[in-house]
Formats: sequence, structure tokens, C-alpha cells
Amino acid sequence: MSNQEMQSRLKFAAFDSKQQSLLPKAKSRIERVLPKALDRFYDVVRKTPETARFFSDENHMSGAKAAQSRHWNNIATAQFDDDYYESVRRIGERHAIIGLEPRWYIGAYAVLLEEMFRGLAGGSGVKRLVPGGSNDIELIISVLKAALMDMELSVSIYFERTKASQEVVVEALERELSRLSRGDLTAKIDADFAPEYAGVKTNFNEAVTHLREMISAVADSAEAIGTGTREIAQASEDLARRTESNAASIEETSASLTQIDQRLKAIADAGHKTVERADFAIQAVNGGRTIADEAVQAMGRVSESAKGIDAVIEGLDKIAFQTRVLAMNAAVEAGRAGEAGRGFAVVADLVSALAMRAEEEAKLARDQLTVTQTDIGTAVNAVERVDGALAEITEGVGEVHTLLGTMAADNQTQSSSVTEISSAISSMDQSTQQNAAMVEETSAAARNLMSEVGSLSERASAFQTGAGSGKHKVSLSAPVTKARSLPASGGVSAKAYVSPVAALPADGEGQGDADNWNDF
Repeated sequence: MSNQEMQSRLKFAAFDSKQQSLLPKAKSRIERVLPKALDRFYDVVRKTPETARFFSDENHMSGAKAAQSRHWNNIATAQFDDDYYESVRRIGERHAIIGLEPRWYIGAYAVLLEEMFRGLAGGSGVKRLVPGGSNDIELIISVLKAALMDMELSVSIYFERTKASQEVVVEALERELSRLSRGDLTAKIDADFAPEYAGVKTNFNEAVTHLREMISAVADSAEAIGTGTREIAQASEDLARRTESNAASIEETSASLTQIDQRLKAIADAGHKTVERADFAIQAVNGGRTIADEAVQAMGRVSESAKGIDAVIEGLDKIAFQTRVLAMNAAVEAGRAGEAGRGFAVVADLVSALAMRAEEEAKLARDQLTVTQTDIGTAVNAVERVDGALAEITEGVGEVHTLLGTMAADNQTQSSSVTEISSAISSMDQSTQQNAAMVEETSAAARNLMSEVGSLSERASAFQTGAGSGKHKVSLSAPVTKARSLPASGGVSAKAYVSPVAALPADGEGQGDADNWNDF
């Protein structure tokens, strides 16, 4: 700080040379009351947790008390020069470094001034100022102005140092946030921050590190998802084609089964009709066997009748023989009778001729009857063979009927089974068609997902993570708004502002230097 600026401060506070001259004259009095005031000052500091935490032990506090005593000795000289300002600067900067708020500094200073004023006044009451004369009042006013100016300088330096630290923080954040806005995730704050802002630096760097790891993981995951999605899309398309082919095959199979079902139903109906025809044939054969039996019985009766006729013919033959014998006897008797028996002889000849003819006719009838009996026997045998054939036909037709019934039942069962299979195949056809549609939708969804993953990968690749030689570093598809510089007080930008105080030391620097924190 220049001497002109210090004089300006003194002038504004009306701290003229006359008042300043009172301080050296009363230096002995100030030195006499200062220890008690400092004891009261540090007793309040020691009892207040918010201020006691700045001291490690009693030795630390004793060192600070000694340093503050030396500072007040400088004030008592009224030499407000560069050395004085340097002392005040160290105090203000240290307050800013350790984070001591002005409220605690000013409040403790009020206790110090109270005790000093009591001592300078020669007692504890304001009324005691009067007996001491106006010089005591002027002295107290001078001490008060010096103390206030000292506090103002310390607090101003505190705020300047805080502002400078903030400017460093703002500038670093602006620079690194600008890199972040461009997608550069390798941004990192390397600048030294004041201890009170060390957490901001740590949190920012950790946040960027986590974001970089997350974006890298997102990019890797997007690439893996893209690969998997392409495989899923390809598999879905292959499955869709196979499903469509299967659906067409199932549809053809369903149509073929429907035709087979119709044919089996037609065969089953034909089998039923054949069974019915076989039933009619069995009934007809059974009727033929009945007729054949009746014919055999009729032939038997005819054969029995032929036997009776043969007996009649034999009786007729015997009668003709006896008639011929009688005729011969009659001729013999007529010959004996002579002329008288001539007529009777003629009759006897006629009777004999008739008997001979009757014998011949009986012989012819017997021969004819024999032929007839032979034919009847042959007819009976033929009818019996017909009956046997009909019996065999009946048995065969019965077996055919059974087989046809079994076939009809089997055809019916097969028709029912094929109907069920056809229904199942039809359901499968519908399900396959639906599956084909769903697979097509899945394939379309996979393609959409692949597009979205591609977009995600493209967006993830817009960030530069520093891995893989900047493989994710590509331009963003959306425009990036450049970070705006934060203005400092008075409209001056953070980059343009230059702090009037020295840079803050690095963490841990000067920890062992008592002068860095021996003044409260």
C-alpha cells in the first residue's frame, strides 16, 4: 500500500497528526494496560469454541499474544508506514487462510478495547475520564481510531485475500468448466486453492473423474450393447425368415392334412356304406341259403315221391304180369273150349297184348323215373353245394363285414385324429403367424434399439476421456454454449482482476512459521 493511500485513510477518519502524536506520548500507559487487555482478549477466545479451535495449545496462544503485543507497540508509535502495513497484512491474510470470520476478530477486538479503555481511564467507569482531563479523552479517541483503522485494514486485507482466493477458484472453475462444456472430460484443476476452497477442488476433480469413468463405461457399454443389438437384430431377422418359412410349411401341411381329413372322412363314409352293403349281401345270402334249404327239402320230398312212384310202377308191372298170365290161362281155356271159346280167345289175346304193353310202359316209366331220381339226386347235390358255397360266402362276407367295420372304425378314429391334428396344426399356424409378426416387431425394435444405441454411442463419443488415444473425442451433435466469465466486483472480469496481496501459499506451506499465525 502506498503512503498516499494510507494518508487518505487517516484523513477520512479525521485521525490528524495531533491525535496521532498522543499515541507515542502515552506508549508507556498503553504498554501498561495492554497485558491485562490481552489476557481478557484471549480468555474470551479460549472460552469460545469457534475461536479456540484455531489454537493447538497454550504455547500457540502465548505466541499469538506476544505477537499481538508487539503489533500494538507498533501502533503506539503511530508510525503507520510500510512495516506497519506489512504486519497488518500478515494478520488479515492469516485470518483469510485459516478461515477466521471477521465477526470473531471484531468481537474479540471489542473486548480488548474495552479493557484498554478501562485501564487508560484509570478505572472501570466512564465518569473517571473527567478527572483525568481532556487529554485522556483524546488519548482514548486516538487509540480507538487507531484500533478501528487497524481492524479496517485487517478486515479489508481479509476480504481482498478471500476475493483473490475466490478469483483463483472462479478462474480455474471457468477454465475447466469451459473444457467440460466442450466435452473434454480430461479437465482437472491443478491450481493451488486456499484451504477453505480445497474441498471445491477435490470435489470437482473427483466429480470429473467419476464422470469420465461413467462416460467411458457408457461408451464401452454402448459399444457392447450395439454389438449385442446388431447380433440380436441379425438373429431376429434370421428367425423371422425361418419363422415365415415354417409358417408357410405349416400352412401347406395344414392344407394337406385338411385334404387327408376330407379323404379319410370320405373313406369312412364309403366304409360305412360298404358295411351297409355287406349287411344287405349277408341278408341276401342268408335268404339264398334259406331258399336252398327249401329247395333241398323240396328235392327230398320229390325223391320220396319218386320212390312211391317206383312202388306204383312195380305194382303195375306185377299187375301186367298177372294179367298176361291170366290172359295165357284164358287162351288155354279158350282153346279147350274150341269154337265156343274163340271170342274169349280173342279177348285173351288183346288182354295179353295189353298186359305186354303195360309191362313195356311200366319199364319205360321205371327207366324214366330212374333218370328222374338220378337228376333229382344230382340237383340235390348241386343245391347242397350251392348251400355250402353260400355258407362259405356268408362266412367270407361276415369276415369282410367285420374287417370293413374295423376299417370304418379305424378310418373314423383316424379321421378324428387327423381332425385334431389339423386343428392343432391350424393353431400352430396361427401361433406361428403371430410369432412371425412378433419376431418381425422384435427385429424392428432391435433395429430401432441399434439406432438409439448408435445415437448414444455417438453422443458418448463426443466426450474426450483421455482413454484409447482420444477415441471418444468427436464433435458434439448439439452446439455447446461457451462458459461465460464471472464478473468481479466493479464490473472487472475475473481474468482481468489482479489481487493487491501476494499469492496464497500451498497447503502445508509455512505451517512451522510462527509469524504466519501468531496474531489474532
